[in-house]
Amino acid sequence: MTCAQLLSFPSKRIKSARADKGLTSTDHIVRALSRAIIAHELQAGEKLTEQHIADQFGVSRTLVRQALYQLSQKHLIRIEQARGAFVATPSIKEAREVFGVRMVLEAALVESLIAQLTPQKIKTLQAHLEAEELALQDADASNRIELLGDFHVLMAELLDNEVLAESLQDLISRCALITLLYQSKQAAQLSHREHVAILKAIINKNTAQAKQLMQQHLESVLASLNLKVKKPT
Repeated sequence: MTCAQLLSFPSKRIKSARADKGLTSTDHIVRALSRAIIAHELQAGEKLTEQHIADQFGVSRTLVRQALYQLSQKHLIRIEQARGAFVATPSIKEAREVFGVRMVLEAALVESLIAQLTPQKIKTLQAHLEAEELALQDADASNRIELLGDFHVLMAELLDNEVLAESLQDLISRCALITLLYQSKQAAQLSHREHVAILKAIINKNTAQAKQLMQQHLESVLASLNLKVKKPT
């Protein structure tokens, strides 16, 4: 998939209240490349050529450079002097650390969501899980990967906490790379079932159970990774 296709590729996720209006060309490039990395369209270690991206998006190399710098700050790519930009290859240590941060962050997330729960928020989360279930029956792996990650981001968005949502999206993007490198088998069905159980606990306002299920969910994803394999060079 080319960068131009990625820019126009329609995301099937449940859209948040935040619109894409007002985004700069750099923002569009960052979002398109981020989605490509999350969907594993861009592989770990793959080189990103500034001129090729500039041609595909119809922008200057200066704007592309700005986008690549932002992606490097999110740890999705690495920039090497005199060599260029490459999709990041997270280490095993980083994999454990990223999931550790998510466990702490998302335990607090479900607690806050329960405290601010409304019928409309429940309907939004239920609709997302229905979309997940449909995606599991579809051959579109990229859509499935994106939706499973978006469940976590959606909870933050429902708190109307843009900083939290963006931070979580960055962590989930890094998790997508980690999954690409180290996941030993596809666990999408299990992740969806665990999402259903988490939402049930949230609806019942059982804070302790929801936090425990979220912890177990992230632990199970981490456990599905084969952290003994060597990352590609």
